[in-house]
Amino acid sequence: MINHLPRYIFNFIFLILIQVTVLNNIQFSGYVNPYLYILFIITLPFETPGWLLLVLGFLTGVTIDIFSNTLGMHASATVFMAYLRPFILRAFAPRDEYQPGSLPLMHHYGFSWFFRYSILLVLAHHIFLFFVEVFSMSHFFSTLWRVIASSVFTMILILIAQLFGRGNNKARQ
Repeated sequence: MINHLPRYIFNFIFLILIQVTVLNNIQFSGYVNPYLYILFIITLPFETPGWLLLVLGFLTGVTIDIFSNTLGMHASATVFMAYLRPFILRAFAPRDEYQPGSLPLMHHYGFSWFFRYSILLVLAHHIFLFFVEVFSMSHFFSTLWRVIASSVFTMILILIAQLFGRGNNKARQ
């Protein structure tokens, strides 16, 4: 992971900038809010220790909170997602475990594996974020609709990013 530290720093800065400058300004009738910045946590190496996942989740979320003026909502949702990540990875682990040095990317483990892995993390993040934002069950169905719509749009962006990032990763290896 140390050898790839510049790449992870670049990914962090790039995803935060895309989120803050472009995606935070996209809002379709108040229901669809794409959050591509969570791709940073999703694509961290398998060997990332749990404590580091939580710290990076907090830093990622609090950075978005600072730019979005959302008082810790993104930080808490991203830490929750980072906390769940090892459990989800264990649930989807292949029989022969994950290959050393591989990353949780679509071109390493296939579309089906990546889709199932990332959709669970995206849904966990969005459910936590939107229900903390509303902080009430009186708007349960409208909040659930926001979770679903935003998760679909976020997953489309994540899959597009994976397709475009595939060529770059092959060139680096």
